[in-house]
Amino acid sequence: MIARTHARRLPTLVARSLSTETAASSGPQPPPPPLPSQSKHSTAKPLARTRLNPAPRPATPHRHQVLASLPPSFGRNQFLPVADSTRALLESIVAKFEAPIRYAFAYGSGVFEQDGYTTNNPASQDGPMLDFMFAVTHADHWHSINMHQFPGHYPLGARMLGSSFVAKVEEVPPGVWFNSMVTMDGVTIKYGVTTVDNLCSDLLNWKSLYLSGRMHKPIRIIKDDARVRLTQQVNLTSAVRTALLTLPDSFSERELFERIAGFSYGGDVRMLLPAENRGKVGNIVRKQAPQFKELYHRLVVALPGVHWSAHSTTIQQDTTPHARAAHLRKLPSNLLTNVTGHYAGQSSLPSREADETVYWTKLAGDAGLPTVIEQELHRIVRYPSAVQTLKGVVSAGPAKSLRYSAQKVAKWWKGSGGGATKP
Repeated sequence: MIARTHARRLPTLVARSLSTETAASSGPQPPPPPLPSQSKHSTAKPLARTRLNPAPRPATPHRHQVLASLPPSFGRNQFLPVADSTRALLESIVAKFEAPIRYAFAYGSGVFEQDGYTTNNPASQDGPMLDFMFAVTHADHWHSINMHQFPGHYPLGARMLGSSFVAKVEEVPPGVWFNSMVTMDGVTIKYGVTTVDNLCSDLLNWKSLYLSGRMHKPIRIIKDDARVRLTQQVNLTSAVRTALLTLPDSFSERELFERIAGFSYGGDVRMLLPAENRGKVGNIVRKQAPQFKELYHRLVVALPGVHWSAHSTTIQQDTTPHARAAHLRKLPSNLLTNVTGHYAGQSSLPSREADETVYWTKLAGDAGLPTVIEQELHRIVRYPSAVQTLKGVVSAGPAKSLRYSAQKVAKWWKGSGGGATKP
């Protein structure tokens, strides 16, 4: 009887974990603090709250059920090792934040080596900035606490308008607020803040690819959350399926890695700027191939019709319309809607309502499908990347924005050889 009860509850729990409703933290929660004394003779004054130095807002109770835990081996491909000194530095920085963080990861050239840098040590003078992403439950509450602890991380305008303003700006798609060029533990960092709901929604549906695209590439998880780990595994599998639909029957692992790493760069308006490195995808993959293989090898070989030996760099797949249809039907909802919308109304395509199997097989066999998928990926990325670029001026302030842009141009100029001395 107990076994049957658990069997009936399991699908409900998994379905609930995949939803994007607000959810409580999966870890154990500390007991609530005691209520303040209501004595008539109490002389304690409430904390002062000002525009420039706001006191934290109280937390809102959270009672929604979440996925409590996952098997220890689930998603082990996501936990990529880094040097002990790097791990200690990342954990030390995240531990300094008093505002509650449910999920945190670090990414970029300061964590994993990339071509194009004279040094990958963030503590050195020419070292890269350390990039973090924090997923929280309540953005307004989180920024209220963080603004009280680290007011200098926010521009003057944001401090004057308060955490509610910051949370409203953060909500604008793709749903991230960045505090950049912040010094902590002797290194310069940039950290983004989003909600767990927004993160999981993008991981599942690819509504902007701003967060999910970053997580297609190697990251170092610092604080884990069961719900995010589950949806990230879906995100990685979706990346593999999408790449397979755009690749031939035989290709190299490097082609696979570059195709996946490029999803979030195609259509990104920043790549139109002269200061951005057009060879960034290649720089990432050349140095991080072992991490990419750890992320994706188990997921690739688990798919039907795909063969990739652990000791080989060549991947082979079944490219018949029937096999490709199995991948196509399971693409993230936003991408799939855009792709099917592109083909809507074409007389050569049978009605989906009349025979769904024939519809998907015919669509998957279209020779132009890889180009359509690439175009729709660019369309998904373009608008959110433009909006986030504009939001950066608000979240960083004019002075930091100019300084950050100047550093990007200087790095591009040096890397392109423009700053080299002529003999």
